[in-house]
Amino acid sequence: MAWIDLAAKVAVVTGGGAGIGRGIALGLAAVGADVVVLDRDEAASAVAAEIRDQGGRAAFFPCDVTSDDEVARVAEQMAAKVGPPAILVNNAGTMLPGGLDGMTMAEWDRVLSLNLTGYLRCARVFGEPMLERKAGAIVHVASISASCPQSYSGAYSVSKAGVVMLSRQLAVEWGPRGVRSNVVSPGMIRTPMTEGIYQAPGVLDARRRLVPAQRIGRPEDIADAVVFLASERASYITGEEIIVDGGFTKTLMGVIPRPGFEPG
Repeated sequence: MAWIDLAAKVAVVTGGGAGIGRGIALGLAAVGADVVVLDRDEAASAVAAEIRDQGGRAAFFPCDVTSDDEVARVAEQMAAKVGPPAILVNNAGTMLPGGLDGMTMAEWDRVLSLNLTGYLRCARVFGEPMLERKAGAIVHVASISASCPQSYSGAYSVSKAGVVMLSRQLAVEWGPRGVRSNVVSPGMIRTPMTEGIYQAPGVLDARRRLVPAQRIGRPEDIADAVVFLASERASYITGEEIIVDGGFTKTLMGVIPRPGFEPG
């Protein structure tokens, strides 16, 4: 018997068309889940097709999670074609560059609408059948930026910090009703969205040296943590955050000069 088996469970993945979202969708499918990929980009249908080509079960629905009407529409269509969700992975997100003194309020609202309010919107809509059944798991993808401010990234860090607290509040409010809520916070993950950074000369090696695991993370690393939290193996875990960054955020004391305590 497999250690994790999500057979017959419907899992919704927002922003599932590329990068971490694609990795999560593939990871859930690999342990038997019926995966529903949501994304604004119609090209994301290729992820569902990829899962089906590998013998899994998957469907794609175009969806803008900043829209009440679109999320409600997709939930209705999904219930009729696939069935009610047992798992929700809130992953859709964006980042806009700029300092807090220079960004427009419209840019601030745009990031929060997708990265934070969109998470609550999806939790309420896709979580409703979970609450009715008194069983379900929600996993929110945040970032190490939730705890370590990422400067000149506009509202990104604020939105991700909000995701962590949103998850905790859902955990305490919905836990007694059978629904768990947890967070996975990635750091140093190479995806199509960050590829431009890694293509800059010297960046890959410089970043790799900062990570105790001595490598840059992959979407599969995040998927493994998400799959665990979505499974019954994590049935007594709720309101928690798993940081997946190869140990990077634990290196603070290592950058402070300490004569006599250098590596041998």
